[in-house]
Amino acid sequence: MRALEIIKIGSNLLKEKKIPSYILDSEMLLSKALNKTRENILVNLDKKVNERNVEIFKKYLQRRSSNEPMAYIMEEKEFWSMKFNVNRKTLIPRPETELLVDKLLRMYNKKKISILDIGTGSGCIIISLLCSLNKSNGTGIDVSNSALLVAKKNATKFKLFNRIKFLNKSLENVFGKKFDLIVSNPPYIERKNMKNLSEDIKRYEPRMALDGGNDGLDLIKKVIYKSKDILKIKGTLALEIGNEQINKVSKILIDNKFRIKHVIKDYKNNVRCVFACYK
Repeated sequence: MRALEIIKIGSNLLKEKKIPSYILDSEMLLSKALNKTRENILVNLDKKVNERNVEIFKKYLQRRSSNEPMAYIMEEKEFWSMKFNVNRKTLIPRPETELLVDKLLRMYNKKKISILDIGTGSGCIIISLLCSLNKSNGTGIDVSNSALLVAKKNATKFKLFNRIKFLNKSLENVFGKKFDLIVSNPPYIERKNMKNLSEDIKRYEPRMALDGGNDGLDLIKKVIYKSKDILKIKGTLALEIGNEQINKVSKILIDNKFRIKHVIKDYKNNVRCVFACYK
């Protein structure tokens, strides 16, 4: 069977399943099955594909038709122009989080700082920062050892293992060292709203990386409270937050002696990131 025929079969099935990007996804799944780039596939549409690779493609196609995110099937997601390894133990990096990285890189351009990434997941935030801040070092913590295995793989991929360490521990068990920058994209979705998430998120992404408790602020509060002990004087706390949380988060920050420096809105005009200075 030729590559073009396989792509058409895949596209038709995904279209029936109401997958929006059905043509692109079919092309990408075939590229994964053949271990070739999508571009290579598209310039060789008349090339025959052996039966073994067709069967691999069909398995990927079945997963996608069940709404499994492409990032998990492809085992990678582009973030900050870099391809990060991901799996179902890690949250899929979002474009909104790139806003956080962009602002921090402009704030700390060429400076030497120490960074703590709380709930590091795939490590995409701290790795993106350290790739540009080449004099800096960092620590990523997560309660999921499975997620940390992915983060360590990414750190090795981007040759950062000598400047970054990952620790399997909860926030409560972080003490001693103080940091110039603490960054976190904690779970911030209100528990009552979890049921409203799209099917691909609900079924496949790790709940612990999404569920922020009854008010969506459980982990955000913990990060703010703990940051007082482990952030250097005039150090920065950078948080990604949920829709309509800025007023509540601002109050918690101010009540804990933080001064808000910046806020950033996302592509839908919601305040998505807040940056605060301690004392």
